Amino acid sequence: MYQVKILWADDEIDLLKPHVMFLEAKGYKITTVVSGNEALDLVKEENFDIVFLDENMPGLSGLDTLVGIKKIRKSVPVVMITKSEEEYIMEEAIGGEISDYLIKPVNPNQILLSIKKNLDEKRLVNEHSTHAYQREFREISMRLSDRLDYDEWVQLYKDLVYWELKLGNGADSDMMEILNAQKTEANQQFSKFIENNYIDWMQPGDDKPLLSHQVFEKVILPNIGGKPVFVFVVDCLRYDQWKVMQQEISSYFLTEKDDCYYSILPTTTQYARNALFSGLLPDDIQKKFPNKWIDEDDDESKNNFEEFFQDELLKRKGFKIKTKYEKITNLSKAKKVADNFHQYFQNDLTTIVYNFVDALSHARTDTKIIRELAEDEKAYRSLTKSWFLHSPFLEMLKQIAEKDAVVYITTDHGSVKVDQPSQMVADKSVNNNLRYKVGRNMHYKESDVFEIRDLAEAKLPKSNFNSKFIFAKENKFFAYKNNYNHYARYYNDTFQHGGISMEEVIIPIIKLKRKE
Repeated sequence: MYQVKILWADDEIDLLKPHVMFLEAKGYKITTVVSGNEALDLVKEENFDIVFLDENMPGLSGLDTLVGIKKIRKSVPVVMITKSEEEYIMEEAIGGEISDYLIKPVNPNQILLSIKKNLDEKRLVNEHSTHAYQREFREISMRLSDRLDYDEWVQLYKDLVYWELKLGNGADSDMMEILNAQKTEANQQFSKFIENNYIDWMQPGDDKPLLSHQVFEKVILPNIGGKPVFVFVVDCLRYDQWKVMQQEISSYFLTEKDDCYYSILPTTTQYARNALFSGLLPDDIQKKFPNKWIDEDDDESKNNFEEFFQDELLKRKGFKIKTKYEKITNLSKAKKVADNFHQYFQNDLTTIVYNFVDALSHARTDTKIIRELAEDEKAYRSLTKSWFLHSPFLEMLKQIAEKDAVVYITTDHGSVKVDQPSQMVADKSVNNNLRYKVGRNMHYKESDVFEIRDLAEAKLPKSNFNSKFIFAKENKFFAYKNNYNHYARYYNDTFQHGGISMEEVIIPIIKLKRKE
């Protein structure tokens, strides 16, 4: 068993012998010295796990010794111990990257706590998280056996994301397997919930969750008047990805509302985002703007009219305001928007579509190196966080934080990691999305899909007579029988959208408030 090695430098070390004996009894190996120079000599020769350093030693001071230690071994934790509580000493010690700061006289338990905090913190946090999730596991399982409503499903999904992030910091693999299994079970139940309720949500009535086409009318537009309103629509942003972004935003903003809404089906840009901007369901868009609705079999881009849809929505609701719409699809456009961002504060409503996360999911499918960088959910979130930290998007938010404005971050749909191919047969007229299909003469495993035959009932546009929609459930994806092995291999463990899962359907809509 590895024995933790501690270096303790104090010119009165003899007076601290009871402390040393206490730690040795706990299994730690203690090396003591009485000067800063001796401490530096030993640090050059040996690897210590942690150093305790008296600030007030004759000769080389504690602060100077700290600087020397960090030059030799930058990563070693150093705990400064001093009789002085003067602020400048604390500031210099903190600036010198100390790991902890103790005021004399110290007792043995303070020393022990400092060791555990610096050396065992990650292990202790992981153990605590594991035990806490073990207690929570049964409670979540009981909730899954209940008839949850749409608000309760949102809370359950948030709870699963919380534990995924908490345990993802280092929990043992067995515990992560249990969590993933529980998440799989939740998605099975959630798919049934959508099957049983989705058609009813498309009918007139109030007993339904907030849906894509209601977001602007019910959430965004009531804020217009007075402060500028900024809406960032980050394509394909999942709730777990928002949570890792939130950690970085928290330096500049308070999260005033951490809500979710339900994406309509299919959970893709053509349907969900067009519904978001138009305030209409897909069949109404097709009827009201037939020259703006692009059918599945057309090669033309299917989201070229978002600004038009937004303007028409504002006119319909009686808003005569100054607006700006931007769509960011590359870094040069993002930098241009960030550089000119001061001009956007003159608008009543600024809407920015930011297409990165969706592009990342496609790149992960098609590009080997991206697939390796984002090999699992944790790495996928990490890549999203890294992009955000170095993106013009964060720069835009920083500029908003310097002024007073209303800020929303949302998306059109999420994505799910698929690993279960579902074999099907269809003709060439069927669309190529892996999570939903629309067309005729399709043959598939019925238990793998949510099937909609009456398109008018589901507010879906008609393209051909006798066409129907099918949506892959949980973590399944469609693979054609005549090329099944290729599809099964190539698309396995990729992030897709268009179907039914908590990750695709329950998506964030966040309101931020700048920190005063």
